Amino acid sequence: MNISTDKRNYGMLLLRLCVALILMVHGVTGMVEDGLLGFGGYLAGQGFGSLGLAMAWVIKLSHVVAAACIVTRKWEMWPVLLTMVILVAGIFMVHLPNGWFVVGGGFNGIEFNLLLISALAAILFDR
Repeated sequence: MNISTDKRNYGMLLLRLCVALILMVHGVTGMVEDGLLGFGGYLAGQGFGSLGLAMAWVIKLSHVVAAACIVTRKWEMWPVLLTMVILVAGIFMVHLPNGWFVVGGGFNGIEFNLLLISALAAILFDR
């Protein structure tokens, strides 16, 4: 292994760990801070009705599962693809009406979701 390959491997390791940490914290925090009821209610109001709370659980659990798969480098494809679909849905259901910026110049925009989708795609290409 040459030095440029080593640097690439360290870069992907750093990306994997950061994305996994973000997904894990996002998923677990949403489950333990009673955020599931609010998120489930939001989804119910978006036309998912009584499935809203169940979907909120699936979404938050999928983040935790994807994080574990990314770190272990096992069974990554489907959890990562599901997470990407969830992030795209989040763009259209929540973030797009708020514009580009998450903070500064706007609020709750699409930029962070796009960054995560790109990072997840890079992780899939690294398999």
